[in-house]
Amino acid sequence: MIIDFLKNSGHVEQALIATIFTWLMTAAGASVVFFFKTINRKVLDGMLGFAAGVMIAASFWSLLAPAIEMAEASNKPGWIPALVGFLSGGVFLRIIDKILPHLHLGLPMSKAEGIKTSWQRSTLLVLAITLHNIPEGLAVGVAFGALAADLPSASLSGAIALTIGIGIQNFPEGLAVSVPLRREKLSRFKSFWYGQLSGLVEVFAGVFGAWAVVSMTVILPYALSFAAGAMIFVVVEELIPESQQEGNTDIATLGAMLGFAVMMVLDVGLG
Repeated sequence: MIIDFLKNSGHVEQALIATIFTWLMTAAGASVVFFFKTINRKVLDGMLGFAAGVMIAASFWSLLAPAIEMAEASNKPGWIPALVGFLSGGVFLRIIDKILPHLHLGLPMSKAEGIKTSWQRSTLLVLAITLHNIPEGLAVGVAFGALAADLPSASLSGAIALTIGIGIQNFPEGLAVSVPLRREKLSRFKSFWYGQLSGLVEVFAGVFGAWAVVSMTVILPYALSFAAGAMIFVVVEELIPESQQEGNTDIATLGAMLGFAVMMVLDVGLG
């Protein structure tokens, strides 16, 4: 029923529906705070590793590979838009990373990044997750916007697979925000509210990404690669280091392997 509804919707509307789903998955993860004040660090590190694995797999199968195929279908060297877009995505996230005040999970206030502010620790923790939700939403939006190009490498099933993968890994991300906020002595409701709010940016990023590529299909390979570069930046700069801070290297690594495998099966199987 939902798939039939998506088929009959415009590409921007499809992106809106898909990113609302990924946002709700973030909210579902954040809702754990109503039942637990804390979570075993090994479990959290395994979840963060899982999220990293999903994003790595999605960056290739859902974004870079289609971008290369699309460029080659237009008789252009496939590596050019892949390279330019990928590096641009990383540079863009690096610039935002230097400007937006934020604090990564498990670090003291002295390690806060971005412009110096007097904002509370809880606000900085939320902004850290919000920052890396931007490329996830953009990736989903661009995947649905790519359907407007009517190319074999861009399919509705592939976009849905990407949405499911991002949604699955959003669950631990929502949890990774709300539980630390609860430890900061915020109420359960406030911890949940800020946790789910960190995923709302995906809706805006997704709609913008879909609108941009539908309006200017020529940028499609670059947009797909841009989203991939931004996601890999988040994985290497944030998720992997956070998942290994407490020395649970093997658990985090196994989580990443599992996440990669799940996203690979989703993309190859459904796409």
